[in-house]
Amino acid sequence: MAVGTTLDAGALISFERAQRKAVVLVARARERDEPLSVPVGVVGQVWRDGRRQVRLARLLGSETVEIVGLDDFGARAAGQLCGTRGTSDVVDATVVLCARARGCRIATSDPEDMRRLDPMLELILI
Repeated sequence: MAVGTTLDAGALISFERAQRKAVVLVARARERDEPLSVPVGVVGQVWRDGRRQVRLARLLGSETVEIVGLDDFGARAAGQLCGTRGTSDVVDATVVLCARARGCRIATSDPEDMRRLDPMLELILI
């Protein structure tokens, strides 16, 4: 069973909007001291105005969340994953690679795209 959760853009947007499933997921992770990870590209997808995204800013700045960077090797791996799986969303590919590297499940609002990239990963539908 996976320990920890990688959040995609849909999961972060749901948290920011205080949608119950996402809020409970984050609260349980904090209670259980389970890590949450967010690829840096996902942050770029959801960040628009920090003055109005207080909930999101607090989550991303918390000790619970690891923001995972992207280097040349990771970018190439994400591109290659897209190429082999016939997809084009490099940020989704970084979510999958991040989850694989950490042995995490993925919290997502788009399970079809994640399953297309890796049908073996555990998904939490947000």
